[in-house]
Amino acid sequence: MGPLGPALGDPLAAAPGLSAASGFAAQPGFPAQPALVPAAAAPNGIDPLAEGRGEIEAELDNEIYAAIDLGTNNCRLLIARARGRGFRVIDAFSRIVRLGEGLGANGALSPEAMDRTIEALKICVDKMNRRGVTRARSVATEACRRAANGVAFLNRVEAEVGLRLEIITPQQEAELAFRGCAPLLARDPRRAILFDIGGGSTEVGWVAIRPGRGIELLAYRSLPLGVVNLAERHGARAYCEKSYGAMVEEVASSLEPLEAQCHIGTEVHRGRVQMLGSSGTVTTLAGIEMQLQRYDRSRVDGAWLDFGAIGSISRRLAAMDCAERAQQPCIGRERADLVVAGCAILEGICRLWPVGRLRVADRGLREGILFGLMQPSSSISPPRFKN
Repeated sequence: MGPLGPALGDPLAAAPGLSAASGFAAQPGFPAQPALVPAAAAPNGIDPLAEGRGEIEAELDNEIYAAIDLGTNNCRLLIARARGRGFRVIDAFSRIVRLGEGLGANGALSPEAMDRTIEALKICVDKMNRRGVTRARSVATEACRRAANGVAFLNRVEAEVGLRLEIITPQQEAELAFRGCAPLLARDPRRAILFDIGGGSTEVGWVAIRPGRGIELLAYRSLPLGVVNLAERHGARAYCEKSYGAMVEEVASSLEPLEAQCHIGTEVHRGRVQMLGSSGTVTTLAGIEMQLQRYDRSRVDGAWLDFGAIGSISRRLAAMDCAERAQQPCIGRERADLVVAGCAILEGICRLWPVGRLRVADRGLREGILFGLMQPSSSISPPRFKN
């Protein structure tokens, strides 16, 4: 697997930067600030990737960076300033737009979904203008990749909103998502399964952690299975044990080629693998396990989930009807019909590779974009906004 592009530097290395063998460098954790705080510490109280980094911080540059991730289900924005070898988030936005609603049946984005998304993107651009963003990257993923009218929709976005969105490949999506959540990886074990469950696809990576040289993506697989399309095919409002089991089996079977290629299961059984999950599904289950009455990123990001808890919570949610799931504090009405499909994807991954527990990441693609933008060699041009 080729290198994933420049990163901010590897805090495990003697000096910042990528080595030739490195896939992408591990990033330092986020600096403390009110909205986004550092990841939960490792069991010994040390952030495993920040240890030994010191407290020296570079001067803030004059740039203000923004990252937009337009997915099948969500439209998300982060605006940040560089801080040390990380960044400080100064504004954020997230809205469920369901851009890919009905895409599996119709092969195209619906007028209603496009209208919802346009309105969310206008809010993003307004925030970017008000914050004085100077460097930005805006990407679209599976829904726009698959839709027959995906390019036409992005042309409409540029005309109406003044924002140029870039359709990225599944590999680019995986690279950015994994770069964004890599700070939560520990030094040991030296192999890791990383995954990001999206609305229209799920990216799964097999990663080598190389202290002193960075982190390398050895192999990955992009599954055309996400919470939206899987829920639409299997019935989003009510599930029986058979239909839920069928979803889990479909996911596990879809990952068999990656297992055959890399023999990940052998390493798992030897206790040589850690697992890190980035998605609304994983963060939701973590919030439920903590019995949070309101979602709290500072408690969820960097937390751990045992596979036993994943199985019991997932089966409990699958047995509920949509109205009951909507009453769960960390789910709500907008996601009640999708969360079970996400649970099935997660259980499929856990079934194939029984690591035993995983670390929860409330970070991913947007953070990966920001890390890339903050590289001096980044070729991303300044954003074009509508005045």
